[in-house]
Amino acid sequence: MDGAAGGPPGVPAAPSPEIEYRGLVARTWDLLRGDTSAWEDRPFFRRLIESSGQPALDVGCGTGRLLLDYLRGGIDIDGVDISGEMLALCREKAETLGLKPRLYEQPMEALDLPGPYYTIIVPSSSFQLLLEAPVARQAMRRFFAHLQPGGLLVMPFIVFGAADEAGTALTRERKRADGAIVRKHARYRYDPVSQLESTDEMFEVIVDGVVIESERSVRSPATRGYTVDQAVDLYQAAGFEVFRIVSGFTDDPFKPGDEVFTVIGRRPVA
Repeated sequence: MDGAAGGPPGVPAAPSPEIEYRGLVARTWDLLRGDTSAWEDRPFFRRLIESSGQPALDVGCGTGRLLLDYLRGGIDIDGVDISGEMLALCREKAETLGLKPRLYEQPMEALDLPGPYYTIIVPSSSFQLLLEAPVARQAMRRFFAHLQPGGLLVMPFIVFGAADEAGTALTRERKRADGAIVRKHARYRYDPVSQLESTDEMFEVIVDGVVIESERSVRSPATRGYTVDQAVDLYQAAGFEVFRIVSGFTDDPFKPGDEVFTVIGRRPVA
């Protein structure tokens, strides 16, 4: 799923398969995320697609934050996501823009699309929602199978911090067009030993100070952390050549202390 609600583009943003963003979580997604037009990943991925080639595939496209923007700009790109409700929202937004995106509802580890593609992007660190190593390896094999020889796979990974007893908590709220307040309470806790993060999120709709709707999403664990070496091993095990590891969504090399690293790998030509 694309972009943690209201968070930066490096934050994992897709649900685990058993949750499949739906209901209130899906309906408040774009509102809580806010204005994403200045997120650094938008021009970063576009430059890579333009240099690597089209058609491209947006894995975890969600409600179409990147996909619809790229389509409007003339990029030939498909979208795939595990959540049918998020894809329905994407189609609604596309209709208002006069766009007809090619969208598919599939998990990334079981991709079976018309393809092939010259560029595959997995924005918002969504790959880290695959918790089990065999599943992650299978997803990498499916990415490889869907790329043209010479095509690129581009995936950012968020670098989780050390665990502490209390974890990390946040509250975010936005006003809906009808005047209702949408609020998200969230707590995140990362275990550096297991490299797994757990999340506990509560979504509320408030009218005149009264909560009229709520939905809780608890995922334990929810996401997996990776070191640079572990991410590179995944790429190489699937047959990719890794030729760039950058800091976030820049051209600068990744260095210790950076919050996000992005791995760019290529399917060999021969």
